[in-house]
Amino acid sequence: MTVQVLRAGSRFVTHGDGVVSRHSFSFGQHYDPGNVGFGLLVVANDDVVPAAGDGYPEHPHRDVEVVTWVLSGALSHRDTAGHSGLVVPGVVQRMSAGRGVRHSEVAAEGPLRFVQMWVPPDAAGREPSYGQADVTAGLAGGGLVPVVSGLRRHANDVPVSLGQRAAAMHVGRLAAGATVTLPAAPFVHVYVARGSVEMESAGRLDDGDAVRLTDEGGRLVRPVAAAELVVWEMHTAAAP
Repeated sequence: MTVQVLRAGSRFVTHGDGVVSRHSFSFGQHYDPGNVGFGLLVVANDDVVPAAGDGYPEHPHRDVEVVTWVLSGALSHRDTAGHSGLVVPGVVQRMSAGRGVRHSEVAAEGPLRFVQMWVPPDAAGREPSYGQADVTAGLAGGGLVPVVSGLRRHANDVPVSLGQRAAAMHVGRLAAGATVTLPAAPFVHVYVARGSVEMESAGRLDDGDAVRLTDEGGRLVRPVAAAELVVWEMHTAAAP
């Protein structure tokens, strides 16, 4: 059982054309052989796009599940499989690249800040697919809510399905004074998307901090002030 805290200031940073991206793991020109992923999570980027119209022009993906969570602004998505969507705070988006797809992601309204995360699918070569859902109402209760999942226990009630049967992403908008319990799994990744929290055995975590838990479950998290968490529950690790 391990608890690894990673501070926001320790993340790799890429300054692109109209985008500033902060990476939890090795990405692009940033490579650390000891930090290429955690569990099934191989990318976790926190991106800021200051101006509308900027972002990522059309680019390819293959055999990856791409999950996007917007914190402010609005993101416009289009892909070559014919899918499009406007993603705003409270809306979760999943693109399954399958056997290959190209897509673009630009700020429809800026400043745009979003967290984008990638996990491998449990089978390669599928048809590309797309899903999104407004989960605002579900988050109003203040608990951790599964918003994207491939886990069997979520098969009938998760807003957006995931092409990976061993993973789920939960989001929590925590009001001051609330307490939530993290899911139990071999790998749990907690990202503080905004605000500050106190986590049992990890201490205070602020905006941009992350915690990687292995073989853990049941840890309590309490917001210091209003906070938003993105939590991945993973029951296996990505193949090397």
